[in-house]
Amino acid sequence: MIHTASSLHQLDVNHLWHPYTDITAYEEKPALCFERGDGSYLYSADGRSFLDGIASWWCVALGHSHPKIVKAIQEQAEVLQQSILGNLTHPKAVELAAKLAEITPAGLNHSYFSSDGASATEAALKMAIQYWHNIGKRGKVKFVSLKEGYHGDTLGAVGVGYVPTFHHFFDGAVCRSYTADIPHRPGNPDPELDHDFAMEAFQSMQRIVEEHHQELAAVILEPLCQGAAGIRIYPSSYLHKVRELCNSYDVLFIADEIAVGFGRTGDLFACETAGIVPDIMCIGKGLTGGYLPMSATIASDKVYDAFRNQPGEDKTFYDGHTYCGNPITAAAALAAIDIFTSESIVDNVAPASALLEEGFKSIAEHESVAFYKTLGLIGMCVFTSESGGSEFAKKVTQCAIETGLFVRPLGDVLYLWPPLTASRDELVEMIRLFEQAIHKAAK
Repeated sequence: MIHTASSLHQLDVNHLWHPYTDITAYEEKPALCFERGDGSYLYSADGRSFLDGIASWWCVALGHSHPKIVKAIQEQAEVLQQSILGNLTHPKAVELAAKLAEITPAGLNHSYFSSDGASATEAALKMAIQYWHNIGKRGKVKFVSLKEGYHGDTLGAVGVGYVPTFHHFFDGAVCRSYTADIPHRPGNPDPELDHDFAMEAFQSMQRIVEEHHQELAAVILEPLCQGAAGIRIYPSSYLHKVRELCNSYDVLFIADEIAVGFGRTGDLFACETAGIVPDIMCIGKGLTGGYLPMSATIASDKVYDAFRNQPGEDKTFYDGHTYCGNPITAAAALAAIDIFTSESIVDNVAPASALLEEGFKSIAEHESVAFYKTLGLIGMCVFTSESGGSEFAKKVTQCAIETGLFVRPLGDVLYLWPPLTASRDELVEMIRLFEQAIHKAAK
């Protein structure tokens, strides 16, 4: 059925519930409607083109319509569309689990598949609690996370990733974790100052673990960058200290790489960039190139082996999803991983990140910008309260969209998170349009 823009808008506001969207404001005028994508570009129903400055919510790492992923989806759809993994298996899920064991940090050998990041987080939390139960330490059922960390929107995930703006409605319904101070220093990049700030913040984490380790199942955090909290980038030295702390006090370490995994930080995984290995790692978003919903919770041998049944015991992990390891999504993931590992995608991040750093250093000279930071192919700036903060960020966003750059604000933060496949010229143009939008909004 072909719809006019007007009829499509009416159907939209009548029937479609949009995430993170002010319903009243949304209904006032037709929204931007994307109908196709190609490479670094999105194309709207009214014929306009936009550079995708946020990789479509941080997941389309390999650009839109990559022929290898599209072909893998089409070919698998003709063979086997669905097969459960409960006491059964199928080739694509097996191949994908084996490939993930090969490319993730050493020792993470066992993949449990879900459909989205929050489900991967839920599985990780359950694994951690049941791990201790299975080895006879049943009081270890609580968690430590970073303040304003984000790990998904299911109630369990909200408990360890409580963002007040998003989640204050559910405060009485969730089991809140202990929260440690944020290791991100508000200010332009300075390795020495960033390290010192992170080490001071670590004292908060250390106090919590030392005091509560007997009841703690795990520490969970987003390595190197807290995404939804406002792209809060922090040094790897903090993660080294947390890894040592967990080892010392017999607490598991869960790394949530759902957003930052798959090349974003300059290595295939942020834990590699930081030089640490967690006990459990959550991945998603870029796992299928962002084309189909899939996530994985990847456990170490130590964790996995604790779920082996002995005579008279039941240590089974009773958790499952209908589309866990779906053959079509697994085929897409295998194709995406092949691209990541065989086409120098990650190798190209270093020169691209240098370009991004140079661009944001220039952006930070504008009087409306309080500070900037970059990490791999992530660049962010914070707007001053004098400029209007979050309201100014919204204004800049609208100016950017009007000139052909698709971005979204996070409070007083605006950022670029482009596809890793963006060409040098495309990246330069994104930076130019980003800076141009700031100047236009300030007039």
